[in-house]
Amino acid sequence: MQETTPIRIKTISELHALRGLPKPLHPLISVINLETIEKTEAQTQGTVVLDFYSISIKRGLNIKYKYGQQQYDFNEGVMFFTAPGQVIGMEVGDEPIKHTGWTLFIHPDFLWNTNLAKGIKKYEFFDYAVSEALFLSEREEQMVKLILQDMEREYDANIDRFSQNIIISQIELLLNYSERFYNRQFITRKKAHHQILDKLEQLLDEYFTDDKRIQTGLPTVQEVADALNLSPTYLGGLLKALTGLSTQQHIHEKLIEKAKEKLSTTRLSVSEIAYALGFEHPQSFSKLFKSKTNQSPLEFRENFN
Repeated sequence: MQETTPIRIKTISELHALRGLPKPLHPLISVINLETIEKTEAQTQGTVVLDFYSISIKRGLNIKYKYGQQQYDFNEGVMFFTAPGQVIGMEVGDEPIKHTGWTLFIHPDFLWNTNLAKGIKKYEFFDYAVSEALFLSEREEQMVKLILQDMEREYDANIDRFSQNIIISQIELLLNYSERFYNRQFITRKKAHHQILDKLEQLLDEYFTDDKRIQTGLPTVQEVADALNLSPTYLGGLLKALTGLSTQQHIHEKLIEKAKEKLSTTRLSVSEIAYALGFEHPQSFSKLFKSKTNQSPLEFRENFN
């Protein structure tokens, strides 16, 4: 697929027109059964930027989604989430497409003046990369479909003053179930995720023993996530589910482990250890060490000896 300038789609009505769908029944929210979309070259090639949220369950034969410079094959059927402003691309092979599933589009204006307007930011999976999609069990997929169908029926009926609150509640229900399903995925994919834990441990070990790298300062969450080929939010969610600690806390745990090693096996001063571990100011190191151990570095050394 040749690289082209992404098409920016500002409204759900524009998207319906691009897909050859009837005008949406509600301008700010739409549930689409993907079986109703007929494949055309214009509709399926290239990249788009949506100015609204999308939540999709997709099962497609011979179809690949593109995020950045990487492609992902989702033929088995997955659920993934995009926030306004993300670039999404799609490429279809030569064989006929068999496309099933559902997509929910929500314009931010629909959430205006509701608790979900700010609350939607807490659902970190909107920031996950496409490669970090949610793989649903058959039971989970059926639960999601039922919520989407209920939502569709609600806005398909006569809109009244209760409609928005009911649909907002259905969106929250969908997001809360999705959060539960992601937590399940973190746990059930133990082998792959424990391999990530092993890689994280190795990565931090190498970082804190590499004098040249540590001189540039402590590793950031972004740097660690990049090294593991994960998005920062997905890595943080995975680590929280498996260990109860955030990525930053893992960095600090490894830092304290190395600090204790230097305090107990060398004659280096606290300032020298702080600089060796990437701190610009020794006071910052001492403050962090005490917050994690309830002892100052010197107290730890004295008690150890």
